[in-house]
Amino acid sequence: MKAARLHEYHKPLVLEDIPVPDIQPDEILVKVKACGMCRSDVQLVDGYFYRYADTPRPIIPGHEITGVVHAIGSFVPKASGFAEGDHVVVSPGWGDGTCRHCQMGNTHICANVRWPGFGPYGGFSEYLPVPARYLIKVGKSLKFEELAPLTDAGLTPYRGIKKLRDAGALGPDRVLGILGVGGLGAYAVQYAKLLGSGAQVVALARNADKLAVATEYGADHVISIKGKSSGDVAKELKKATGQGELDAVIDCAGAPEMMQLGFSLLSISGHYVDVGLVGDSIDIPLFPRVSREQTFHGSFWGNYNDLAEVMALAAAGKIRHTLKTIRFEEINEYLDRLRTGEIVGRAVVTFD
Repeated sequence: MKAARLHEYHKPLVLEDIPVPDIQPDEILVKVKACGMCRSDVQLVDGYFYRYADTPRPIIPGHEITGVVHAIGSFVPKASGFAEGDHVVVSPGWGDGTCRHCQMGNTHICANVRWPGFGPYGGFSEYLPVPARYLIKVGKSLKFEELAPLTDAGLTPYRGIKKLRDAGALGPDRVLGILGVGGLGAYAVQYAKLLGSGAQVVALARNADKLAVATEYGADHVISIKGKSSGDVAKELKKATGQGELDAVIDCAGAPEMMQLGFSLLSISGHYVDVGLVGDSIDIPLFPRVSREQTFHGSFWGNYNDLAEVMALAAAGKIRHTLKTIRFEEINEYLDRLRTGEIVGRAVVTFD
């Protein structure tokens, strides 16, 4: 099968032919039809995660995976309902099944978690083995290229918005800011309108084309932050919404300067959820966080149930996409484009 593999950090992926993997009795072999390209793939290649885990190489990246059931392991029960030819998406975050997080359904924060594309086979290959319990069957009318990004770009902000909702941060008298309108932010805008309980939704970004996507997807207001101070942005925010602060923030960038801006705009008792990983540190004043009783939420990817909910929204036609489909041979070119922030929406590798 064709596979794009990382042999050395800071080097292009090697496009090569390798054997189709065997499967364990509790696994299903998935024939990959589409795999979204994520900034995390770039960060993997560029060594971002090396300080946290030295994953043995070669690595096949790609974690936004959808495809077709090709073969079923002998221990997969018939009650699971899977059959060859079924269309499926891969739920990321494969836990050990025994820790308290796994027992609560949050396998993605298991201390012994495995991630497709970060050690196990990833979606930049034509086939990969997946434990049967981490596959979700989807309708055959849904397009593979639209399903793939939903397993991360569409899943991660969904969990983040749910955290804001469950914390009581959203409501008809609240203003929700979405920082960054890239692959994740475009979906965050849509979830904010679906789950926001009537909150005004404001998208903040530098790129005019990305802000246009936010408007198209339902943002009540958009603000360009390019070249503007926090005070300038606060004035525009007040003009647009009637207040110069944000009651809730979902940060889809995670860049240091974006986080400084977001926290400077956060209201008394405001809630801030970060799902972006452009940077790797937070440098913000501490006293306002304490004296204003603000809450910071880490939110990482999502669990099986979160993804099942996202799939239900997709089946109901409630999620829109900004996509660019590419060929396997273009993977390295588009990793470079992701590095420079050129891509509006999501690039998706498709296989015949």
